[in-house]
Amino acid sequence: MLVNKSWLNNKYQWVGLKSIIKVTSDVHEKMTGKETTETRWYISSLDLNAEQALSSVRNHWQVESMHWVLEMTFREDESRIRKGRGPLAFNVMRKIAMTVFKQEQTKRASIVAKKKMAGLDDEYRSTLLESGIKMR
Repeated sequence: MLVNKSWLNNKYQWVGLKSIIKVTSDVHEKMTGKETTETRWYISSLDLNAEQALSSVRNHWQVESMHWVLEMTFREDESRIRKGRGPLAFNVMRKIAMTVFKQEQTKRASIVAKKKMAGLDDEYRSTLLESGIKMR
């Protein structure tokens, strides 16, 4: 596919632009079995080769994925904790909890389901806490 790059000559856009990255992914949706191809574009102020660009994109989405889990599972953006070291302390605790839920293998369930089970089942909660202690 030929990409029209003439717009890049407009120097006023994206000061410091060094790289334009195109990532094409084949996506398989587990629930529906549907196969699609997605193309995503990124801009960067770094002069990257293909390997560095792919690594940067993957690292970006790894961080975004973690933030999505913290927001959707632990409702982090809705937190009213605003003073002192409270926000940082609770952010760290949420990340520890997320790690414990992800690493716990006795139940095949989402983090949301595991969180609910932990709230209702003393034995499962003990299993989670024990696995968290072993992480050290």
